[in-house]
Amino acid sequence: MSTDVAIRPGRAHAPQNRSRRRPRPKRDRGRVLRLYVPLGLYLVFTLIPFYWMVVFAVRPSGSTTPVPWPITFEHFETVWNDIGYAVFFRNSVIVGVWSLLATTVLAVMGGYALSRFRFRGRSLFMVVLLCTQFIPGAMLLIPLFTIFKTLGLINNLGSLIVADTVFNLPLSVILMSGFISAVPFTVEEAAMVDGCTRLRAFLAVVLPQLRPGLIAVGSFAFIHTWNNFLFALMFVSRQDSFTIPVGLSYTIGEYSADFGALAAGGVVAAVPVVCVFAVVQRYLVTGISAGAVKG
Repeated sequence: MSTDVAIRPGRAHAPQNRSRRRPRPKRDRGRVLRLYVPLGLYLVFTLIPFYWMVVFAVRPSGSTTPVPWPITFEHFETVWNDIGYAVFFRNSVIVGVWSLLATTVLAVMGGYALSRFRFRGRSLFMVVLLCTQFIPGAMLLIPLFTIFKTLGLINNLGSLIVADTVFNLPLSVILMSGFISAVPFTVEEAAMVDGCTRLRAFLAVVLPQLRPGLIAVGSFAFIHTWNNFLFALMFVSRQDSFTIPVGLSYTIGEYSADFGALAAGGVVAAVPVVCVFAVVQRYLVTGISAGAVKG
């Protein structure tokens, strides 16, 4: 009786290392320590003030515990109803939204001119725009106050909108100019060859590709206007025209301060900014990098 076993050809020579797993790359512990430890310390250092702001906002008056318990919302009621925070919040929204719109529209117009047209003094004009970022706003308070007083804009939210828009424009124009330069002009030319005017070509072809830049410019303009304290303090003196930063400053008296109300107002003021960053953060890096490396 034959005991021979038939062997399929090629089975004996099958590679033996197919089932072997690739070795995992070794972690560089030194790199982990150099990267994550400083980032962790910076994160803790950054979040501690926000933690204490929330603690003061939700713990009862007179309590000194680091953990807020029981939680109370009396400070929010005090800020919103007694101090008039609803009016401050409304004024900040009005100024922030109008400044955002004005800054974005003017930045697109100025950025397009700097990106698409070559004219004498263009480089010098870009340098001047950059140099304006080194001028502190406090130096221009007296000239601005005189101008707004002549125009009848003192104690008017229009003065804050104009001032914030003017100070947001230089950097916004530079960023938008770089972002428009990243869009090939040949695409715009093709639309004009098909019969579009320059404006129509811009609106139909270029503007849809500027979404990250528009979001970046608009976000920074809104956040800067939302947090601006100096202009609101100098150009507005009526309580019904106060914005959030000025309104919160009046919770601090000469000899005492309502830290619970101040913290509650700070929490409410931080919510819109956090929401804006949460929604648009993926566009910010793209917009800033495109505006910074092109031009």
